[in-house]
Amino acid sequence: MGMKKIPMRSCVVTREKYPKQELLRIVRFEGKASVDVTGKQNGKGCYIKKSKEVVEKARKSKAIDRALEVQIDESLYEEILKYID
Repeated sequence: MGMKKIPMRSCVVTREKYPKQELLRIVRFEGKASVDVTGKQNGKGCYIKKSKEVVEKARKSKAIDRALEVQIDESLYEEILKYID
């Protein structure tokens, strides 16, 4: 039996590839961005590494805003930090 393939995704902030489990999916659906815990929500998604430093870098550089083409408000960053802790 062969090795099981590990799904890899790119972090929109660091541009590095990580296993999907190490990342948090942010999704834009009907013009609103939210955290996708299941990884299966409809809409345009992007991934961010589960690290406080990366979230702060995303907040400063507006990487998630660019990736999802939507204005992200502070409350979403607070929600992301809650899922990381």
